[in-house]
Amino acid sequence: MKIKLFQVDAFAANVFEGNPAAVCPLDDWLPDVLLQKIAEENNLSETAFFVLTDTEITLRWFTPKAEVDLCGHATLAAAHVLFQHLAYGKSEISFQTKSGELVVSKTDSGYAMDFPASVLTPVEPPADLLLGLGGIKPLAVYADFDYVVVLDNEQVVRKLTPQFVSWLNLDLRGVVVTAIADDENTDFVSRCFFPKLDVNEDPVTGSAHCELAPYWAKQLNNSKLIGKQLSSRSGLMGCELIGDRVMLTGGAKDYLQGVIII
Repeated sequence: MKIKLFQVDAFAANVFEGNPAAVCPLDDWLPDVLLQKIAEENNLSETAFFVLTDTEITLRWFTPKAEVDLCGHATLAAAHVLFQHLAYGKSEISFQTKSGELVVSKTDSGYAMDFPASVLTPVEPPADLLLGLGGIKPLAVYADFDYVVVLDNEQVVRKLTPQFVSWLNLDLRGVVVTAIADDENTDFVSRCFFPKLDVNEDPVTGSAHCELAPYWAKQLNNSKLIGKQLSSRSGLMGCELIGDRVMLTGGAKDYLQGVIII
């Protein structure tokens, strides 16, 4: 069996920036155990698999450890592969996913993704969450599919050294830390940690901005925002809150094309 493999740097203006994702187009769905093995072998934060039929495109995402319900950067990478390499002829792509319909369209600077906005709920932080922060006290803690931790300023976010072992047993997907940006050209910053999924720190996380954009839109009284993720690779993401949806925008760059032989 041979499967095409594309590796794309998503939310990137250049190669070696943003968040790398593997993308594997399939003719039909393979057994889940095989999809998981491929994702583990790729050893990237996400591998996207999609099946294109005459009526729909079904998209799924796998980390090296588990399937997830939503992934932004791998969705952008999958759309890039369809538009740039598989001659997809329509102006926008509608993916059917575990999080419902996700629409990706071309823009002058890259791609725009229409994602569901999350509604954060204030919570009392679990003891393990606070322990993992290594003594740093949050301004506030919220929850949706991740814990979102608001910190004092950008420098605290930059310098944070999490104690990942403390976060392995948290009940949510991961921990997102955030603060107002120092740079006048950026509105907010973040870092995203998913040790339960074998991804201690994700370089640039589209799905987390479904949580961050509504929060900062309210705090800053602005529906259009620029978020910067402060990983070692870094990446910028345009965010626009439109009702109960978030429009995420960013570029993509090809890094690798190959064939998986099984």
